Amino acid sequence: MELDVRNLHPLEIRLLRYVSVGEEITAERLIKELEYQIGHCNQAFSWLSGKGFISEVSRSTSIWYELTDYGRKEVDLGTPPVRIVALLKKNGPLSLPEIAHKLGLEKSSIGSAFGQLSKAKVCRMGEGNVAQLMSEDLPDELTIAASVLRKGLEGLIAETSLSAVELAYIKKNSKKRGAADSPFKIVEKEEVIYSLTEEGARAKQALLDAHITGEELGSVTSALLSSGDWKGRSFRPYSLNTPSARLIPGRRNPYSEYLQWVKDKLVSLGFEEFDGSLVENEFWNGDALFMPQFHSARDIHDVYYVKHPSHAKVIEEPYLSQVAATHQDGWTTGSRGWNYTFDHEFTRRQVMRSQGTVLSARQLPKAKVPGKYFGIARCFRYDQVDATHGADFYQTEGIVLGDDVNLKNLLGLLKLFAEEVAGAQEVRYVPGYFPFTEPSIEVHIKHPVLGWFELGGSGIFRPEVTKALGIDVPVLAWGLGIDRMALMHLGINDLRELFTPDIEHVRLRRSK
Repeated sequence: MELDVRNLHPLEIRLLRYVSVGEEITAERLIKELEYQIGHCNQAFSWLSGKGFISEVSRSTSIWYELTDYGRKEVDLGTPPVRIVALLKKNGPLSLPEIAHKLGLEKSSIGSAFGQLSKAKVCRMGEGNVAQLMSEDLPDELTIAASVLRKGLEGLIAETSLSAVELAYIKKNSKKRGAADSPFKIVEKEEVIYSLTEEGARAKQALLDAHITGEELGSVTSALLSSGDWKGRSFRPYSLNTPSARLIPGRRNPYSEYLQWVKDKLVSLGFEEFDGSLVENEFWNGDALFMPQFHSARDIHDVYYVKHPSHAKVIEEPYLSQVAATHQDGWTTGSRGWNYTFDHEFTRRQVMRSQGTVLSARQLPKAKVPGKYFGIARCFRYDQVDATHGADFYQTEGIVLGDDVNLKNLLGLLKLFAEEVAGAQEVRYVPGYFPFTEPSIEVHIKHPVLGWFELGGSGIFRPEVTKALGIDVPVLAWGLGIDRMALMHLGINDLRELFTPDIEHVRLRRSK
């Protein structure tokens, strides 16, 4: 049967005419030899694969590291651990807020760096909560940073080119999308190799026989008419055999439909819905939840900072004073607190909400006792994007308040979410740790393809959280990944399918 190649796109035509059977076809080759852009390569590969003219031979992913603007500053100024040691050597013992102020670094960066120095026995926290220098000899894992940073100035660093010590450092100090306080950004390069199929070889010969070059004009513009450049040029033909456009009725996105179903289910069980702003301050995002301002535990909430306005004007009272006192000495909660000076400037710093528990904290001062509340919150964190993680994601968050609520009630709620909302057949509960709950429980479910993964965390709020916000009864709390519930409920194997740009996939996918 004769192939109709007259309506191939110029990107397809030039590729087919250029390659031969048995040759490897890669994006790198097309960019170098045909001066394609990466977008042109992706389009040509997609179209020709769909027509069966090329086929995939192999696919591989390599990891590279790129120096960020923050990393370039570290090349000039030194890494936080090195700068802390130099500062203490020059000035003597200092508190962590003083170190942060003198070095112009974020409080979380100072806390994390001091933790590394303390672990290496280079520094220690002395009397009066001041950092003291114990030794000027830094271990290899801290001195290796300088050489790796200098490598970054030369361009992308291949993971395979690093030694074991260098690789250990760069993995701890890199983010997939790059962060404001991360020296390196992770770059994943996927190389796909294609080859011409027999059908593609026939298409190539048909193009040669018809003298179709890919340089034909697809339209006549006013510029072409005025210049006369259209004269003597060939034109791409119109195809009268092209099928007419489909009429596709509208319908709701399956994931949006699932979120609404979850809301309806919880409301029918007597829960009231709460909501809040995507932009929060450090007070509600962490301080109100008894997360210490300088603790490395905040590293798991690697937030996006808001550039303008960078700080909230005020924090609600009396909650600011009560939370600050709880952090410093425990206030009246019966706790010893975290025993540090609460930073009132840091607590006003604006961030993108990194956890749905912010909504629960904000709800406590105005909650009814007894009461049941829930919310579905979109959250933002730097994270490695894969089948079960995203840089922005939804959590279903909730609290139950009352004199008689207990751990058994919480387990019942977790069972409801895992089995009825997510649709999991196998569920297990394991001990967990969160600064704001005690006891703390993680719920895990088994996906038929992905296996076991964490659905989320839960527990009973500590008195340091509830009393500082005006509540004096037990509060059950949970924060579960509703995106992960949707994996089970919708029968998919990758979170990225929930937000796919493939409209055909979305049209075919239906909620149960």
